[in-house]
Amino acid sequence: MGIRFCLLVLSIAVLWAPCLSDLVLSKVDRRIDLTSQIVRITSSLKIENEGADLVSQVLLPFPDHEAKNLAYLAATTSEGKGKGIVSSSSLPIEVVNPKGMPQALTWYSVSLPKGLSKGERLILDVLAVFTHSLRPFPEKISQPENQRVVFQDSAYYLSPYAVKVQLLSVKLPPDPKIESYTKLDNTKVSGSEIKYGPYENLPSFSYSPIVVHFENNKPFAVAQELVREIEISHWGNLQVTEQYNLIHGGAQTMGEFSRLEYQARPHVRGASAFKNLVAKLPPRAHSVYYRDEIGNISTSHLWGDAKKTLLEFEPRYPMFGGWRTSFTIGYGLPLKDFLFQSDGKRFLDFSFGCPIDDLVIDNLIVKVVLPEGSRDISVSVPFSVKQWHETKFSHLDMVGRPVVVLEKTNVVPEHNQHFQVYYKFNKLSLLMEPLMLIFGFFSLFVACIIYMHADLTISKSSASYLARLQWDEVQTAIQQVQSIINRCLTVHDRLEASLRDLSRTGDVQACKAARKAADGVLKELSKELKPLLAFLRSSPQAAPLLPKVDDLVAKEKELQERIMSKHSTVVDSYEKKPGGREIENRVAALQQKVAALRQEVEDILDVIEEI
Repeated sequence: MGIRFCLLVLSIAVLWAPCLSDLVLSKVDRRIDLTSQIVRITSSLKIENEGADLVSQVLLPFPDHEAKNLAYLAATTSEGKGKGIVSSSSLPIEVVNPKGMPQALTWYSVSLPKGLSKGERLILDVLAVFTHSLRPFPEKISQPENQRVVFQDSAYYLSPYAVKVQLLSVKLPPDPKIESYTKLDNTKVSGSEIKYGPYENLPSFSYSPIVVHFENNKPFAVAQELVREIEISHWGNLQVTEQYNLIHGGAQTMGEFSRLEYQARPHVRGASAFKNLVAKLPPRAHSVYYRDEIGNISTSHLWGDAKKTLLEFEPRYPMFGGWRTSFTIGYGLPLKDFLFQSDGKRFLDFSFGCPIDDLVIDNLIVKVVLPEGSRDISVSVPFSVKQWHETKFSHLDMVGRPVVVLEKTNVVPEHNQHFQVYYKFNKLSLLMEPLMLIFGFFSLFVACIIYMHADLTISKSSASYLARLQWDEVQTAIQQVQSIINRCLTVHDRLEASLRDLSRTGDVQACKAARKAADGVLKELSKELKPLLAFLRSSPQAAPLLPKVDDLVAKEKELQERIMSKHSTVVDSYEKKPGGREIENRVAALQQKVAALRQEVEDILDVIEEI
């Protein structure tokens, strides 16, 4: 960088040109703030017109290597003396290319509120904010090392006008540890400030490079990209979502990271790292969340009052030089605090920049999602930005929601100013989505009613319809057959119960009566079964099931015969009283066959039930 300074001085010396006007800076008081990663230079210029011509603009030159890091430039004027000084609002500034001036400089022109006549004076206050102007030196450090940075500028105010008296004050962080600094005439260190001057009667384009090398462990938080989405809902809510791609822009950490050492002495073994950030959200923020790609992060604290809401949050790991992280912050806001009406239009009044303090943003994209049906959209931003329009589709959207996209590079906290998005919106459009929901549910219910009550068959004489009817008849007949067989099994159970009563009481007559009643019931069931079997044998639809049905009937018939034989044998044994061993053998053989047949009948019933 020192070589560039020399080349700059050489180019100025070669290309030096006469002053553009007879303006003279009677006094210049510059203050350079180096307490954070953002460099803020405040210059108070007392301007005097010693010529006869009216002057309406003041030129502000910056070296090209500084101009590329210039994030914000503002100028205001004040007139009068002592207590009568009156300040004005920010003045218009534009980039110009004056003829005959050094080409190694970037020129800005400040338009004065009124022309400056001969002998008139005014005070011009200029604020210039720079990013990435503090260069880590060394560029790589170990975990326990402190971060040191280098800043380079000029002890003299670079101006195309002659300067009668000027002062420079360089403010460093509290309790500064200065490695080195350029020593010129009238240079002294006072506390956390390095003061240069006063210097008198300096010609235009005077330049004297200075270098300050000092310790600065402030967080160098840089958002390489930040996307803010502000979604308007006319139902009363404003939803803000901010997606950060963050990096520690300070000296890179080399070697392995020791979490044990960091946790034991974080201020010593991680002095240049930062583990938390603070976001100043608007008052009455609600539904605040903080998450990254893994999920929600609970290491955050939220508190607020009537003026602000503070969110203090920590990434999943401490941020050392060169380390990166990505996360998302979201919150809701009352719509009435930010949406207003004027001249038949609604307009959103919201802050453009980032709510996190001292955060440098390399690229900021702000998306304002307007309600569906918005039209006649216009934007008012207090500084230059890139602008285009997109469309976003969400739930129940038909044509999509218009999105205003604003993009700006090199953003600092000074850009956290309010901007406005104007649009027209018909209140009837609010009813679009509720009516769509009502109509949708109504249509669904009507369709269900029609489906449940409509006969969707092509014709009742069609083959498919007749086949369906025949199959329904077959199923009904099979169910009836199953019912009859189950009733037969119930009769069988009653006969078995009568034999158990006989063995307990010896009442032969009661057992014979039970047998007679069972015979009558079984005959009636046999009569009911015959037409059903005839129908199944005649129906083509029953062909796949008919073998199972016939087998079921045959097995039940055989089971009935075995039970009757068992019943007769037991009753005879009680009446005739033959040899006990012979009766027991006969009954045991019959009981074994009855149990086997009963199991086969029940298995066939289960198979038919599944079919």
